[in-house]
Amino acid sequence: MSKVAQPELKRYIDKRVAVSVNGGRRITGTLRGYDVFMNIVVENAVEQIHPIKGNLNLWKDGPQCGTVVVRGASVTLVEGLEPVKT
Repeated sequence: MSKVAQPELKRYIDKRVAVSVNGGRRITGTLRGYDVFMNIVVENAVEQIHPIKGNLNLWKDGPQCGTVVVRGASVTLVEGLEPVKT
């Protein structure tokens, strides 16, 4: 059995991130943890939605979700919203 590489998300811990998931959904909040399968824990999460008939690059805050666990298989992108040390 081959080893699974650990995702490089350590520098984003305790920083604000935007997580894009399957189905065109996006969640923003503070990254609290992750594992080798890319399961992600986001605290103070807010689901973001596209306005009706609007620019697809424009997001509007939707419902507040609190703390959420996003299943790694559904994650398509993790974007840092704060500067990080490289």
